[in-house]
Amino acid sequence: MATRATSIAKTYLDALADELKISDTRYEQAEESYQSLGRWFNRPASTLRDYDPAVYVQGSFGLGTVIKPLHADEEYDVDAVCELKVLSKSQLSQETLKALVGSEMEGYRRSQAMAKPLREGRRCWTLNYADGAQFHMDVVPALPNAQDVRILLDSKGLDASRAATAIAITDNERLDYQQITHDWPRSNPKGYLDWFKGRMRVVLEKRRRAMADAVKASVEAIPDYKVRTPLQSSIMILKRHRDIMYVKDELNCCPISIIITTLAAHAYQGEEEIADALLSILSGMEAYIARDTRGRAVIANPSDPLENFADKWAQCPERERAFYAWLRQAQRDFAHAASLADRHSITDSLSPHLGQELAKRAADRSASKPAGLLRGATAAAAGALSTPSFSNTARTPTKPQGFA
Repeated sequence: MATRATSIAKTYLDALADELKISDTRYEQAEESYQSLGRWFNRPASTLRDYDPAVYVQGSFGLGTVIKPLHADEEYDVDAVCELKVLSKSQLSQETLKALVGSEMEGYRRSQAMAKPLREGRRCWTLNYADGAQFHMDVVPALPNAQDVRILLDSKGLDASRAATAIAITDNERLDYQQITHDWPRSNPKGYLDWFKGRMRVVLEKRRRAMADAVKASVEAIPDYKVRTPLQSSIMILKRHRDIMYVKDELNCCPISIIITTLAAHAYQGEEEIADALLSILSGMEAYIARDTRGRAVIANPSDPLENFADKWAQCPERERAFYAWLRQAQRDFAHAASLADRHSITDSLSPHLGQELAKRAADRSASKPAGLLRGATAAAAGALSTPSFSNTARTPTKPQGFA
């Protein structure tokens, strides 16, 4: 199956992405929440101050792929890391680290008069803000882990170029949770973010410059959350399609966001319009699912090639089947919608797969926008690219930096 997006479909998908994005205020609230916690950890009386605590965001807020929740009363999930930069794994156990961070977070909760109790998760502590704030923050305690990860990756001949930002995190379900050991769970959100931005850097900087010129500001004055690329918009659209398809996920098979995000970023080829990017991503993302010698799926973490985002698929094959079922459905739905030249037909086509209210709002928004105007950049910065062909045949992938 092959298709080209009509001008009406392009405008509709631009409007759809606009409808899914959260407000700047939400991003600013998230940023202030983790910065405020960082200031608390670094205050003179803090028990963590001597360990040089650094708090930074990770997950969809950091990647710029947050979408509005399905229901107005649902909360946003702000994911953050608290890294104690002058401690090492040889000095304490995972349990002790988590307790240190948890104690200060409890003090912060009380100082802010938060009524809801601090909750402990498997790897994080969760701060529940007041109902009106409509978000909670999951904070993962962490230690620097660059040297050990670099040695590990180098020993296996794998890409260690992003190891400098690797961290060790806690997991209270591990048998060695209470022991002092070098074998901690690994993560590298800063490395992943660096890779993700690299996949869209040219378009990101082009749009940032256009926005700076439009408001007569310096490029440095434009924060990341104000600049949205076709890659980010495409991921947002795919996440909402996934949410609707698995709104009743009784078997816990819903494709996880990190898999969709990673495959989409690999498949993105620098398209400057959302429709082009979305169709190209849907056509190409399957090609970046590798197989090991036993035929098991491998979707390597670009910042740590030893981590397989699809590792649960071997134990739970229904999750792999669910991913491919979702991918095929998304390919069909957006290929068909892209071929339509009537706004009402596009709305009717996508309503069952995106939600009727969202599809209608996107139609109303697109009706007020001139066809072909790119969202997220000024008209002068908009570049016109031809729409790629779309088929279920996996293309031979190029090998972006960081892909093992």
